[in-house]
Amino acid sequence: MSLKAQIDADIKQAMLAKEKETLNALRSLKSLILLEETKGAAKELDAATEMAVLTRAAKQRRESAELFHQQNRADLAEVEEQQLVIIERYLPKQLTAEELETSLKAIIEKVGAKALSDLGKVMGVASKELAGKADGKLISETVKRLLA
Repeated sequence: MSLKAQIDADIKQAMLAKEKETLNALRSLKSLILLEETKGAAKELDAATEMAVLTRAAKQRRESAELFHQQNRADLAEVEEQQLVIIERYLPKQLTAEELETSLKAIIEKVGAKALSDLGKVMGVASKELAGKADGKLISETVKRLLA
């Protein structure tokens, strides 16, 4: 079942259960997917593009929640965090710090990176292999630490 079909089914369930917050989050996801479909020539999105859309949505919610916390707007931060939890249901399980470090060490060895000047090579491979499994910022920080 495609992500779009899964979200449609979950929207129906949320409507029947009268879960307003879930419904709002799912509708925003569906909207993002529809926008992405209308951008390109392809009618259906491939799995990688769907994951990219979900990852962007999750990142946006995380950053918004953080900003609202900084501005002492706990009510708005809570809404963003609730939506983030719903979005994360569709994302693959995130890697722990230890798993990420192990994966990155293997990538560094495979690429043959020795110094911080090889950051670009490592990030190119790591971004593709770990897409959706870890935040890009966290990947970058860990690679810099390992190469230093």
